[in-house]
Amino acid sequence: MSFHQHILLVAPEGYLSMMNHAGITPLIKISPSEGEHSLKLRWFFMDMTLKKSQLPVDEKGFYGEFGGAYIPEILYSNVANLREAFHNALEDPDFEKEISRLLKDYVGRPSPLYKSEALSKKFGAKIYLKREDLNHTGAHKINNAIGSALLAKRMGKTRLIAETGAGQHGVATATVAALLGMPCVVYMGATDVERQQPNVQRMKMLGAEVRPVNSGNKTLKDATNEAIRDWCCNPSDTFYVIGSTVGPHPYPEMVAYFQSVISREMKEQLMEKEGRENPDYVIACIGGGSNAAGAFYHFINHPEVKLVAVEAAGKGIDTPETAASILTGTAGILHGSKTMLLQTDDGQIVEPYSISAGLDYPGVGPLHAHLAKTGRSTVLAATDEEALEAAFFLTREEGIIPALESAHALAALDKLKFNPEDIVIVNLSGRGDKDMATYIKKIQQ
Repeated sequence: MSFHQHILLVAPEGYLSMMNHAGITPLIKISPSEGEHSLKLRWFFMDMTLKKSQLPVDEKGFYGEFGGAYIPEILYSNVANLREAFHNALEDPDFEKEISRLLKDYVGRPSPLYKSEALSKKFGAKIYLKREDLNHTGAHKINNAIGSALLAKRMGKTRLIAETGAGQHGVATATVAALLGMPCVVYMGATDVERQQPNVQRMKMLGAEVRPVNSGNKTLKDATNEAIRDWCCNPSDTFYVIGSTVGPHPYPEMVAYFQSVISREMKEQLMEKEGRENPDYVIACIGGGSNAAGAFYHFINHPEVKLVAVEAAGKGIDTPETAASILTGTAGILHGSKTMLLQTDDGQIVEPYSISAGLDYPGVGPLHAHLAKTGRSTVLAATDEEALEAAFFLTREEGIIPALESAHALAALDKLKFNPEDIVIVNLSGRGDKDMATYIKKIQQ
């Protein structure tokens, strides 16, 4: 199928005569009343349906040496059924139509692409912010939560579970559960419950049950462990909404797909603003890697676009208090896939540390491990103090309070050298309401 056929398969009714003349049958008819953005969103999902995936992943879920599905026998049928249901859903126009509708009318997409004059002046390039912080629920997490919850209903599941670190994925899952009338349980490390109280209360207000996890370091890894245990005990009626590009195949591929609307919009918006689709740099923070996967997705096969993933250095990558699993870790298996991990020589997981609850994870998605190993992405690390400094600069110069996770991506700007004509997009993955206690503590020091 040609590129032009890809475009014409989804078109307003005004193009139908042209399509018929060319001998092309439309898969979906779009009425003129649907508007330009609805057309773009629907084209986006149909384009992805036709191309299947732009990720370097094989049918077994491997990204080079990373990925796969290392799971207990009790979950084998669940994962196999999920894989089949996900790929079947991509062939269903009604599924993509419902996602498109909710992204537009419920989430408020497209999120703006905003040129920061303050950052552009400071770093000597054209610096744009992809404003995922302006989505409903305040972060990129809602993109995946909507797609996953609709897939759960399609599969006949009646209960949602999720893990969360910073609370943004928990809030997003609880939000969609409320929208769809589904019970929801969110597992959250006790340490994160304490430092992310605003999001804990939001989840409870939305009707979700928040279960604090007191094992291990009481953070994201431990919450994920408990969610997997729940899924093992309730495989028939429960859908596990994983918040990042981690876990057994097809989760890394699936989450990246649902988040890929971020980079699709970047291309469209940059064309409008700069007359070109591709920037010179895309920068995103990375813990498990969902926002980075979405930001990188449509640029992975464009080597001229530099992909920069920013890990949480914590107190420093040369200290034991870090969460930089790519820069300081080794290959191993965690939560169902092979990836780069913080672990001891005998394979025991080392507890990560970061001031950011959403980056406080001892591994990374297999996609990002592969991109780093093959040199397709550049991996940097920002310390707690560097992230805080970047957050306060954006707040005071642009009036935007970023999430601590996003502040790590902002901090990377000071570690790169740009040319004046370079176009740089930083994915501002979330807003900082949830981190106000940490910011206030810093102000009071």
